[in-house]
Amino acid sequence: MASLSLQSLLVASAYLFTTTSAINAALVGTWSTKSAKVLTGPGFYNPVNDTFIEPSHTGISYSFTADGFYEEAYYRAISNPTKPSCPQAIMQFQHGTFIENADGSLSMSPFSVDGRQLQSNPCSSKTSTYSRYDQSEIMKKYQVYTDPYTKLTRLDLYQFDGTPMNPMFLAFSPPQMLQTVTMNPTSTAASSGKKSKRTAGAGEEMNPPLNAKAPHIKRDFEGSLVHRIDLNMLWWAGVGMTIFGGAAYLL
Repeated sequence: MASLSLQSLLVASAYLFTTTSAINAALVGTWSTKSAKVLTGPGFYNPVNDTFIEPSHTGISYSFTADGFYEEAYYRAISNPTKPSCPQAIMQFQHGTFIENADGSLSMSPFSVDGRQLQSNPCSSKTSTYSRYDQSEIMKKYQVYTDPYTKLTRLDLYQFDGTPMNPMFLAFSPPQMLQTVTMNPTSTAASSGKKSKRTAGAGEEMNPPLNAKAPHIKRDFEGSLVHRIDLNMLWWAGVGMTIFGGAAYLL
């Protein structure tokens, strides 16, 4: 009986070895689309406050580690053909584990309770819908090479059906990521969508994830000299100088 169990273990190990392969070192790092404004890590999703941080431009970012963890950050604008002035926006965060299969494909399994999605449609609602997001992914293949035009290290990912994603370029090595563990453990991953202003418990109300008064925006605004000048005071100062100058001329 013991020998049978050992034989079964060896067979299972052999099968696992033949269907997966070691992580390609060239894949390790943080990758971002051309704008490089969307990057995985604490600059996109804050797990402590459970909020998104809105980048200045749309884009996609993936990070991969040598020991089989990944993270993804999406910020996409969806056009509205019937009403071009009403585009929608979606922000998505996921992280978890991945394996590189023997056929060169990538299988990604997210930590189901950690994924987040924020969807906004300004023409239909003044608030955004914030919900959990859990979507396993399969990349049919990938390529890492030096882009002939930019001379940067480039990653091409192909979705499960072979559709190529927007090219990404190496932004950080080693990768810039959040913790590679479940950050929001709960007894269940089920969650219904709710508005972006949400209750965290104990009477504490969280601010909307897309916060127009974010500290970095406020600092940039206050740092402009033009915006800090009181135009009324400037006008009266000009009037006073004109009167003083005229009086001095007459004397």
